[in-house]
Amino acid sequence: MIAAFLSLLATLTISLVVTRVATVAFMATGMSRESARFQARSAFTGVGYTTNEAESVVNHPVRRRIAMILMLLGNLGVATVAGTVMLSVSQFTGANDPRKVAFAVGVLLAGTATLILLANSEWVERRLNRIISRALRKYTSLNVQDYVALLHLAQGYVISELRVEPEDWLANKTLIQLALPQEGVLVLGVQRKGGTYVGAPHGETMIRPYDTLLVYADGGRVEELDSRRAGRAGDEEHAAAVAAQGRVEAKEDAEERVAA
Repeated sequence: MIAAFLSLLATLTISLVVTRVATVAFMATGMSRESARFQARSAFTGVGYTTNEAESVVNHPVRRRIAMILMLLGNLGVATVAGTVMLSVSQFTGANDPRKVAFAVGVLLAGTATLILLANSEWVERRLNRIISRALRKYTSLNVQDYVALLHLAQGYVISELRVEPEDWLANKTLIQLALPQEGVLVLGVQRKGGTYVGAPHGETMIRPYDTLLVYADGGRVEELDSRRAGRAGDEEHAAAVAAQGRVEAKEDAEERVAA
């Protein structure tokens, strides 16, 4: 019984490692961490979603190849888990010693809890990502970058998508009118409603209703900007955000002078 449960835990561990490697591989093709993680788990489990992200995987030759490998490994993993579970259940129901049953269940629960903790640990994720990235650089042609560390995404900064609604403060203004860098927000790209993507937009780029902005900023600032509505109140929130960013920059300048 214990051997069956250990086999199940080993299979689950391998599944987690496979999806982690696939996540890093997806990130190497330019996907964000959250999108890469979701698509890796979706392909591995065989649960498909009709989204723009899924289409970007299908239309990208490297991402499509990664997804196909995940689907194959996922089918093998599901079959293995199913067989192991059936073996465990049959042995569990046929066991006569309550102490052995309790010990086996304890091993399973402890092992599962450990896997969950490891899977959700940022410390483990950072180090595992480095190992996987080095392996991918050495054995594949993927251009793997640690964007989490490079962009300081673990320090409060995020790369996020903002959908512009007609009543939003962002709508029907050019980027130069919005002056988002003054409040610490960089617009990396604009996805138009019709499918056109504007990369590295300039100051005269008009933000239209139903556009989706790809932005890089502090997470709290992104949330506030996403909820900002047009009108005087929105203008006042923008002014307050600019003032707050000015204080942050002044503090950083002071710290740099002290360090120098």
